Amino acid sequence: MRVEKLFKKVGAVILLVSDMHHSIDFYQNTLELPIKIKSQEWVEFFKDGTTIALHPMKEKLQEQAKSKVGVLIGFTVHDMDQTYKKLKVKNVKFIKEPKDEAFGKHAIIADPDGYLISIAKLTSKTVEEIDLFGALGIE
Repeated sequence: MRVEKLFKKVGAVILLVSDMHHSIDFYQNTLELPIKIKSQEWVEFFKDGTTIALHPMKEKLQEQAKSKVGVLIGFTVHDMDQTYKKLKVKNVKFIKEPKDEAFGKHAIIADPDGYLISIAKLTSKTVEEIDLFGALGIE
């Protein structure tokens, strides 16, 4: 008898944001993420796989959410140099400039609420290793 795992997959990373309009503009226009669903208090990006969702932060949670300790959203990119140039032109704040690492080229940016976003162009060896473990499917 096969026992089902408690959790199937990460379905969404939900970010509580202070300004929906500003955050939607950042993710849709600056990062060029495709919108899946949009309403006044909920926006989802990406049509397939894990969704990035934005929701207005309620007043009672604002104090607790200020630290955001340990939150880092990770994206892979096709071309780090092109991505870096595009984001610099759009005045995106780089916390860590692109740097060669053992796994590939890596940078960290911040969104309008200060959430950290990891951007990586993985080496082909790293992609193979990740795919072997089934942790992540990369085009």
